[in-house]
Amino acid sequence: TFNSIYEQAYLPLKESKINFDEFYNKGIAPLRIFMYKQMSDGRHEEIRLFMSMSNYNRPKNFSEVPTHVLIAAFILHELKVAFKMGILIFLPFIVLDIIVASVLMAMGMIMLPPVMISLPFKLILFVMVDGWTLITSGLIKSFM
Repeated sequence: TFNSIYEQAYLPLKESKINFDEFYNKGIAPLRIFMYKQMSDGRHEEIRLFMSMSNYNRPKNFSEVPTHVLIAAFILHELKVAFKMGILIFLPFIVLDIIVASVLMAMGMIMLPPVMISLPFKLILFVMVDGWTLITSGLIKSFM
């Protein structure tokens, strides 16, 4: 996306072949396509939400969606995806906390905070499953 913006819009502007308005129009087109494709769930609820909040009529096709609506919808969509990813990362750690708390309660160690015991296990789990690689590869694959 950024390579096409660079080649189609920035280089001609730098060489004074186009003016700023043409630069904007040529540069925003690949970015709009990228943002629209990222919201690939097919429903485009975010676009409908921001179109109705802006008092616009329902668009017939992609080109009728204003850029400011598309940007807002894209940001909201990415925040929703990030929240879902955060929950999926958080769930195994909560399960580990519950298991450690249950074991401590069964052993009669009520006053010992489960977090003190479970933190090393969480770190070991994260390292054993190669957590950073999984998170990074998941993020990169979500943009391909």
